[in-house]
Amino acid sequence: MAEARAGGCCPPMDLFRSEAMQLVQLIIPIESAHHTVSYLGDLGLLQFKDLNADKSPFQRTYAAQIKKFGEMARKLRFFKEQMVKAGITPLTKPGAQNEIDVDDLEVKLGELEAELVEMNANNEKLQRSYNELVEYKLVLNKAGEFFSSALRNATALQKELESQQTGEESLDAPLLQDKEILNESSKQVKLGFITGLVPKEKSMPFERIIFRATRGNVYIRQAAVEEPVVDPVSGEKVEKNVYVVFYSGEKAKTKILKICEAFGANRYPFTEDFGKQIQMISEVSGRISEMKAAIDAGLFHRSHLLQTIGDQFVQWNTLVRKEKSIYHTLNMLSLDVTKKCLVAEGWSPVFGTKQIQDALQRAAFDSNSQVGTIFQVLHTTELPPTYFRTNKFTSAFQDIVDAYGVAKYQEANPGVYTIVTFPFLFAVMFGDWGHGICMLLATLVFIIREKKLSGQKLGDITEMTFGGRYVILMMALFSIYTGLIYNEFFSVPFELFAPSAYACRDLSCRDATTDGLIKVRPTYPFGVDPVWHGSRSELPFLNSLKMKMSILLGVAQMNLGIILSYFNATYFKNSLNIWFQFIPQMIFLNSLFGYLSLLIIVKWSTGSQADLYHVMIYMFLSPTDELGENELFPRQKTVQLVLLLLALVSVPWMLLPKPFLLKKQHEARHQGESYTPLQSTEESLQLETNHDSHGHEEFEFSEVFVHQMIHTIEFVLGAVSNTASYLRLWALSLAHSELSSVFYEKVLLLAWGYHNIFILVIGAIVFIFATVGVLLVMETLSAFLHALRLHWVEFQNKFYEGDGYKFYPFSFALVNDEDE
Repeated sequence: MAEARAGGCCPPMDLFRSEAMQLVQLIIPIESAHHTVSYLGDLGLLQFKDLNADKSPFQRTYAAQIKKFGEMARKLRFFKEQMVKAGITPLTKPGAQNEIDVDDLEVKLGELEAELVEMNANNEKLQRSYNELVEYKLVLNKAGEFFSSALRNATALQKELESQQTGEESLDAPLLQDKEILNESSKQVKLGFITGLVPKEKSMPFERIIFRATRGNVYIRQAAVEEPVVDPVSGEKVEKNVYVVFYSGEKAKTKILKICEAFGANRYPFTEDFGKQIQMISEVSGRISEMKAAIDAGLFHRSHLLQTIGDQFVQWNTLVRKEKSIYHTLNMLSLDVTKKCLVAEGWSPVFGTKQIQDALQRAAFDSNSQVGTIFQVLHTTELPPTYFRTNKFTSAFQDIVDAYGVAKYQEANPGVYTIVTFPFLFAVMFGDWGHGICMLLATLVFIIREKKLSGQKLGDITEMTFGGRYVILMMALFSIYTGLIYNEFFSVPFELFAPSAYACRDLSCRDATTDGLIKVRPTYPFGVDPVWHGSRSELPFLNSLKMKMSILLGVAQMNLGIILSYFNATYFKNSLNIWFQFIPQMIFLNSLFGYLSLLIIVKWSTGSQADLYHVMIYMFLSPTDELGENELFPRQKTVQLVLLLLALVSVPWMLLPKPFLLKKQHEARHQGESYTPLQSTEESLQLETNHDSHGHEEFEFSEVFVHQMIHTIEFVLGAVSNTASYLRLWALSLAHSELSSVFYEKVLLLAWGYHNIFILVIGAIVFIFATVGVLLVMETLSAFLHALRLHWVEFQNKFYEGDGYKFYPFSFALVNDEDE
């Protein structure tokens, strides 16, 4: 395969075909297995196959180790959560990294977790007690105010009664007053009371329920606490009211206590004795200060412990991840019959053979193994994974292709051409060199700061934009190029390369039409002459230009796709696809739309007034009629007849011979089993039910014929629809240009015309927001999606199967990325 890649039909590009892969087998002694897998993980060039797919995770050899490292990973996640809560950031680059013994680390993590859990529990208890004391102090203060005010009122009332008794009897005094006073002491009822705090939002329902439950035989007083307090149970700040409920009888007390529990109203003891109240406030204040000091000391100790963990967290986390991934990989290996060796199979690129063998030798030496690992290449018919070596520039373009489907092993990769064609087709729809410069400046910010940004956690949209920064760079550069061709800078034309080739005959022709212009200078050297912009014939001229240009670009890209199918057929030695797919497809496409492209170029070159719509329609409806004024070159009618005949012949050419020849070759292969000429072709791979079969299955001719018929119909109809689909280049380019023109004329110029600085500033702000929001964001996204569709559907369906699978090597770098 490497020889075929180096020479032959295909250009020697790294991205044009995937790397040559090989299936390798490793026989690893048990004592060096861990070192071997570890070194291969550092290397990242071997994708292991799971040889224990029929076993559950618990039946595998290293299930106990997986469980152990899973538990260690859980403890590290717990530490990370605690550090995030405490606002401590782990050191990303720890200083001196010492060798860590895994068993010692397991013991240490267990001890640290137990210590941290105990600290958290103690801190939680202290914090709860502290919050209760704070609430208790509030209750003592507020309830003390209730009782002191009640005492003042009672004293004033008593003095008033005494003064009424000692004074002269008034005519208004009640007759039974003396008796009531005499009997008052015998009728006194002992009232109980409950104090505490209730959430402010629940205070009214709380009061209402107590009143109803006791049938109004209670007296309730509430006072709002000025600032929210931390609830001892939930630990959250809540606005609360201090309440005092006076009641009579044990039944009422029981009901009130149940209601307090239901409403989450905390209760605290309180005494009527004013002296004891002052003493309790003093004691509570002292306990609060002591508790605060204890909590601060505990938090300091906890913070110090978390800081110690944070200093080595990255090193520990990396070690645990590596060890866990190593044992996951070892579980994919099978034990040999002697149980002294592990057998591994996997895919590796051919260029990495020497590096893998060096890693195996180092592992055997470092593990003091008496026997080295045996490395051998296996021969298989299984389809290898696809691996492209990309860099930070090409990876984003390859991702665009892979989003449609991963390339089959060593088929032609459209990613090579996508690097140029994708941003170019985008720019055809987005052409404006002012907008292109804005995009360029925006993406240069990402590129200049890429080292800093690559290590940060970005938002979803920002991260996606940062990942495609080089795609956007190419899109911006091509947009500047096509903008110069269209001569549009925020829809404004400039005479950049030379003065306009045309001038007015007189002053009246300026706003009339281009018929009033005369050519006074040489043709404008690059792009569209600025005189076209703003004239009445601007739209017909640019529409004609962009529509024909879209057809030319579309036919060129579809031809490229069919040519790449020829490279695929040649590389895989599939002559049937060359003779009965590539050739008839080229003939059909170019007999119709290649001919249309030729007519467009001839018309541009000669300045003919021929109607190309009429030519193409009557080429089918009346191929023998004379063309008259629509004739662009001599013997055009004969050429059209020949092309039409070739197009008609190419349809059965694609449809009929291939299924019969496949059947014939299948029969020949069964007669001589040793010779399999189509072993690696597309059709034989599709017919095999699995990769290990050797062609003993039945040949379903009807299925193959229907499959070929579908492909033929798809191509014939697709040639028309795909060519029409490229007209989106014209449509979106026109829409972008007109939108830009509307924003410029109806916003900026309109504001300028008022000669008012305030209106001008408002107009400029609206213009900037409209340009950024609509043209630089929405239009960019729209053009991007349309360019994506043109590549996925119109270009790639001509040659690209995209039914392969990616090469995912065992690599510690990939493991860390996935975990993050």
